[in-house]
Amino acid sequence: MIVRHRLILLAALLLPLQSLHADDVKTVAFEETFDAAFDAKRFTTRIPNKNTEVRDGVLWTHGSSGRKYPPMVYLPVEGKDMTVSFRYRHLEPGGMLWFFVDGDDRFGSVDHMLRVKLLRSGVRLQVDSHSLDAKHPMRQKKGRPADPVSKAYRLNEFFPIEKVDLSTSKWHQVKLTFKADVVSISLDGRLWTKSLTRPCFNAAKRKLLWMQNGGEKGLEIDDIQVLPVGKQPS
Repeated sequence: MIVRHRLILLAALLLPLQSLHADDVKTVAFEETFDAAFDAKRFTTRIPNKNTEVRDGVLWTHGSSGRKYPPMVYLPVEGKDMTVSFRYRHLEPGGMLWFFVDGDDRFGSVDHMLRVKLLRSGVRLQVDSHSLDAKHPMRQKKGRPADPVSKAYRLNEFFPIEKVDLSTSKWHQVKLTFKADVVSISLDGRLWTKSLTRPCFNAAKRKLLWMQNGGEKGLEIDDIQVLPVGKQPS
């Protein structure tokens, strides 16, 4: 009985430490300029491949994947409170860039957290949170099953398109800052800004994804930075 009580006490003492470890994930800094020192192993996506390569000091993605979705580039990250930034430009009219931030779903798995769809005529956001309740009112895609690991269902919050003129093929700067349950997003400084507060943002970020529909001439991405909040680029 004494041993059992000691085990219960030990578990009670360890639980706050486990929760702290889960929520207090320190951000690992990452900077990539695609220069001569480029290390393709930092990306989950194999680079080069039929759609993506480093060309003239930038990451170039073009053409069709031949599958359901356009070509994608995945980058693993680690941290909770972080600033993510990158530059991109289209090399032909039309197309779009869909940027995803994936993170802990708070039930034991990793899934989409925030999507930023950069169209040529505007920006559309989507927040993906999660619940164990199959009948949750925000579960819009009823046919999508629960996550096989966490058993959580994805909840989709779709925002209307906000008009922004991104029709010219010039470089655009995208910046997202996550701090606790708030994300602040900006495009080209003050051209377009948005702040959202959602509980799902207060979790570890695990992966960035660039889904690119840029036609045959393609899209270019450069100067990717992932930094702890408040840290200046090197």
